[in-house]
Amino acid sequence: MRKWLRRVRGAIGMGFTWAAALSAVGSVPRWVFGINTDVPIPLVFGVFGFLAGVIFSAILVLTEGRRTFDQMSLPRFAAWGAAGGLLLAVIFVRVASFGWGDALAIAPTFALACAACASGSLIVARRAVRRELPRR
Repeated sequence: MRKWLRRVRGAIGMGFTWAAALSAVGSVPRWVFGINTDVPIPLVFGVFGFLAGVIFSAILVLTEGRRTFDQMSLPRFAAWGAAGGLLLAVIFVRVASFGWGDALAIAPTFALACAACASGSLIVARRAVRRELPRR
């Protein structure tokens, strides 16, 4: 039971981390281009980031559950992130009832953003493992 609780906590933590990263990315259009919208873009990006992080964590547990971060390659980790982004895009397009043109624009964007977040997550996780104190 503890193992599953730890995995759920990890998935939620990954979701919040990705939400913060994508929320920061969502702030860029307003700061750089001066775009004002009715919907706060950083909030929307944050929600999608949280969902993408949780989906990615689930995919990672199902596919790479027994491996450590040192055993995982960066391209493979990014590929799982992209797969999670595509899954999120499919769910979003299905719920929002978009057409094929919108789906073809959204899917690569989500896949690229999730692959970048996954790569960053692996890099940060590897650094955290190296900086841990030795166990006595």
